[in-house]
Amino acid sequence: MDDDLETARKKRIQEIQESVKKKENPGVMVITEAMFQEILGKEPRLVVDFWAEWCGPCRMVGPAIEELAAEFSGKVTFGKCNTDENPRISQRMNIAAIPTIMLFSQGKLVERIIGAYPKEVIRSKIVRAFNLTG
Repeated sequence: MDDDLETARKKRIQEIQESVKKKENPGVMVITEAMFQEILGKEPRLVVDFWAEWCGPCRMVGPAIEELAAEFSGKVTFGKCNTDENPRISQRMNIAAIPTIMLFSQGKLVERIIGAYPKEVIRSKIVRAFNLTG
């Protein structure tokens, strides 16, 4: 009985730790209206995932963006922008559907991905847009 309790306790601790890691998500920054222009001007390679909490396809793309941020760490900066919380960015960037992923090189838009695509499709577009080695 004690062994079962200890095993369950360890499993629960591991689940909590994994949940905290996902929420921290150090590889993907939260982008707001107040900082968008500054980041756009500062980051040579920027990928921004425009999404909303209620959007099912956005929730499917989110984990792929997080994995790609880890994969391209140090080469490409990744951000997420909630369109409901930042409507002016959405208007300025002409976002009509979400998820929309925009790739910026030296502050200029070089690729726009509209819709929920698999991680490998997004990855290949990033590699091509930023001339990275696969």
